[in-house]
Amino acid sequence: MAHISSIGAGLHSALAVTASAVPVASRPANEAAWVALFADDANFDRFPNIREFPQIGTPANIVNVPVYGQKTSSQIQGQADAPTLELTINYVPSELASSGIAAKVGDGNVYAFQFSLLNASPTGAAGKEQLQAVAGNLGSVANSNFYFQGKIEALLVSPQLTDANQATLTLSAIGDFVGPFTIDAP
Repeated sequence: MAHISSIGAGLHSALAVTASAVPVASRPANEAAWVALFADDANFDRFPNIREFPQIGTPANIVNVPVYGQKTSSQIQGQADAPTLELTINYVPSELASSGIAAKVGDGNVYAFQFSLLNASPTGAAGKEQLQAVAGNLGSVANSNFYFQGKIEALLVSPQLTDANQATLTLSAIGDFVGPFTIDAP
């Protein structure tokens, strides 16, 4: 499939993390290397029950630069700070544990992440297999994927009296976001 080409809600968007650490020194060099990390569902875990995603990508940091002899300053893109990556999830402790995510919280390891912007649910598989970066699964629908390295830093639980129990998972980003790329159908 191609990138998303129409207005829609990212209702089926998902986030996956590699099952094993991917140290900064082993950062994938290109799109194919990033995609290969998520081509086999045995090599990644899917974040369950996400209610709300953070912004993904590089934010603008426009800096005004005075120029001698001009009435107005010029503008350049300065080095931006990574966005705050906080996921809000419906908190079901047993599902978070069985997904493999709970064991990664605060462990200090660097992992690779795949954020898949999806307006439709991938076909051909169920569960985390839908996020396999292959034609039959993630490639079965229009998709736009971003990749980055980071850590799962913290879990903050918010008990609710009138809604589902929630938690905030805080991620840290190490290095640049890459993408968007798409997983193509055959």
